[in-house]
Amino acid sequence: MKASLHTARLHYGNGVVLHTASSGSVAELHSLYLRLDDGEHVAVGEVRINIAYLNGYSAEEVLQAALAAVQAIDWERSPEVLLASMSAWAAPWSMPVRCLIDCALHDMVSRRAAQPLAVWLGQGAAAPLRWHSNQTLFWSPFEVFMGQAEAYVARGFRDLKVRVAAGDFAEDLRRLGALRDRFGDTVHLAADANAQWSADEAPARLAALAPFGLEYLEQPIATTRPADMAALADRSPMPLMLDEGMGTQADVDGLCALGHERLWAHLKLVKLGGIAPTVAAARRLQAAGVACMVGQMNEGAAATAAALHTSRAVAPRFAELYGADGLADDPVSGISYGQGDLAAAGATGLGTELDISLTQHLWSS
Repeated sequence: MKASLHTARLHYGNGVVLHTASSGSVAELHSLYLRLDDGEHVAVGEVRINIAYLNGYSAEEVLQAALAAVQAIDWERSPEVLLASMSAWAAPWSMPVRCLIDCALHDMVSRRAAQPLAVWLGQGAAAPLRWHSNQTLFWSPFEVFMGQAEAYVARGFRDLKVRVAAGDFAEDLRRLGALRDRFGDTVHLAADANAQWSADEAPARLAALAPFGLEYLEQPIATTRPADMAALADRSPMPLMLDEGMGTQADVDGLCALGHERLWAHLKLVKLGGIAPTVAAARRLQAAGVACMVGQMNEGAAATAAALHTSRAVAPRFAELYGADGLADDPVSGISYGQGDLAAAGATGLGTELDISLTQHLWSS
């Protein structure tokens, strides 16, 4: 099996500007691709690497670590063997690097099995390969914010998550109120504070959000202890969801042990190390009675397709799969958005194809 590493910088062409309380304004997505070719099948994994605000790794650090990792792997071994033993041999590498390799191997083994990845993961029925997604309303001028909401609802998106805590809390309340006034109960609203509130101010702010009927409030406070959020959830008028506080298997263990029906988990492949650990985490949480969302960073089509297949395999209560919506220069094709759903076109693997002519080549085996 031949392997190669590629990179590309992706940009939105639909007016969306990434801006959250934790990230600030983000001009582009810096994606890294691992391409595998066994002579009959071509597979790809993708990870976005300019997400230091999430994991503390600079893009250059992830790139160099990925180069070292792919050069250390014995690509003469079968992808099935590599994937089955990955938890052992990939342990020294960071989660973004593991995610990149895990996704590429999953794409390859399911292509070789002539199955969509979700079916290979045990989902069952092969078609239609689609799943419902929310949309996020990033911080932007009020008129832009409302215009994007109108556009999303017109396209069939009925789950809207509002990024709050990037400005004044009164402005957050104004925007949520405007959405509820405009769309009424035809949309489901949620919000994400990106761990920006203090523990002291959170209870009053949660109470102020109660009139808007939020499905959940994501990560109101910064904590690595699920018990801290559970105590807050006990007093909250809406369920709470861990994101920044849900980055390791130990976090999953802690939340499973609590089994709190109003404290949920946002699972991201790039934080947990890929498809296999995310599927395992989702199934464990579900068995413990904890609702979860399978989500992603804003990412290109291959990474988004990986989250789609994971969602189809584990059927989470929520899914956040909007990452590739509106990208103007994505080198990966094969997914599409319609009526609030994300669909993959290809019949095997992730269902995507990488055009390497649109990427920068970094390394080949």
